[in-house]
Formats: sequence, structure tokens, C-alpha cells
Amino acid sequence: MIYVSQSPRPPLDAFVENLWWLSDAPPHARESILPSGTFELVINLHENEFRIYESCDGAEAKHFSGAMVSGAYHRAFVIDTLEHASIVGVHFKPGGALPFIGALPGEVGSTHIDLDSVWGAHAIELRERLADAPTLSRRFRILERALLARLRRPFKRHVTIPVALARIARGDRIGEVAADLGLSHRRLIEVFTAEVGMAPKLFGRVQRFQRALQAAQATGAPDWARLALAFGYSDQAHLIRDVVAFSGLAPTELSRRGSVPVKANHVAVPMP
Repeated sequence: MIYVSQSPRPPLDAFVENLWWLSDAPPHARESILPSGTFELVINLHENEFRIYESCDGAEAKHFSGAMVSGAYHRAFVIDTLEHASIVGVHFKPGGALPFIGALPGEVGSTHIDLDSVWGAHAIELRERLADAPTLSRRFRILERALLARLRRPFKRHVTIPVALARIARGDRIGEVAADLGLSHRRLIEVFTAEVGMAPKLFGRVQRFQRALQAAQATGAPDWARLALAFGYSDQAHLIRDVVAFSGLAPTELSRRGSVPVKANHVAVPMP
């Protein structure tokens, strides 16, 4: 696997975590992508298509164009690794997709959309220019310029969102966050969901799942009971329920599959 990522320059760095490129020909036919509470813009430079499956053993795929946006999905979905020959992408920070996708993230939610549905012909032109670019550094520059062009368009961000994101990600109670920000509980849910793409309680659960998973992957034999206690789950069964809900796998199986080298937040799906 060849994977290269690059941090964007200001002012994009306030919204974008990184730009990346992936080239791979893995032995497994599919990979599962785990929820992260973020949006992703991906462009397939090898073929003008993406195929998305709802589960590891899904027989029918949903087909999207070679330039696609993945929303802040609430459970794992599965991709075809034949598309890994050459892909570039933009990994947005939580809540960072708002200026770029041409719609409120809450309207996209836990779905995938063709980029041309919000960028029109500019999406098709962008994919063609990226595919023709002779070097990776040139591709990243083209991608940055396309994002900067979208960022220059007017957009309105609720002033409370950055603070709410940070506090909810670390596990603060929604009611306390709302009160401290001078919002009703209902109003915080409305503005947070609209700009982040998922409700604050779900976002907090996804972030806790991600922290627990990273800790589990740092050891060869995770102690799930200890991890449950460390990350604020009521007990081990509570942690297991969230792992299954978000990944579709039991913790031990998720940990086992995590030993296969893949892109961050991806899990190899073994051949039947």
C-alpha cells in the first residue's frame, strides 16, 4: 500500500484535516470503513465509479460517480478495493465540510452523494485535471485550489459549533454544553446536526468509540473491560454494544482484522 497525506495550508487548515492519495492492490476484495463523525471527499482517478455496499456480505452495490462525498455516517459501510488503484481525497475536520459541499451537512447526513450533484460541471472538470496531473504534488495543488474557490463563497457558521464540537468530543453532557453556550437543548441539537451531519449525542458516541478503538489497536491483546472503564462506558457490555453498532463486528473480530495493514479507519474484509 502506498499512502501519502498532506496538511493543507491556511485558511483551509481550519476546515480540512488532510489531503491524501492512496494506491493499493490488496489481496482482500473489500474493506469496511468505520464511522468517524467526519465528511470525506474522494475522487477515483483510475475509473469513474465508486461501489458502496451496506455490509461485508452485501451482494448489491450502490453505484456513484468517480467523484463522491461521504457523509458523517453512523455505521460502517463497505467499499470495493478494486478502486484502490489511484484515489485522492479530502478528509474534513468534524464540522469542516460546511463551506464546500453546497448543502448543509445535516441534509447529507449518513449518505453518499455524487460531487457533481453539488459542484455541477466543476466536479467533472476537477476529476479530469487530477487524473491528468503528472505528479502528486501537482494533484494536491489542484485540489487545494478547488477547495479555496469553494471557500470564497459566502457561508454562515454558527458561532457555538467549534466549542460544542470540542466539548462533546471529550464526553461532556449535551445539556451542560447547551446551557454553557446559552442555547436550549433542542436548539443545540438543531444547529449541531445541521453543520456536523449527525446529532451531538451520536457524535459523542462515535468519538468515544474511536478513542477506545485506537487504544485497543495499540495493544496485541486488548482488555475490553479495562478499556470500557477507561473511556467512560458503563460496563464491558456497553462498549461491546457500541463496537457492534458502529463496526458490525464483535470487538475480538474487529481487533483481529485490524492486524491487516490498511488505510486508517479501514478494516479488511476477508475473502469468503
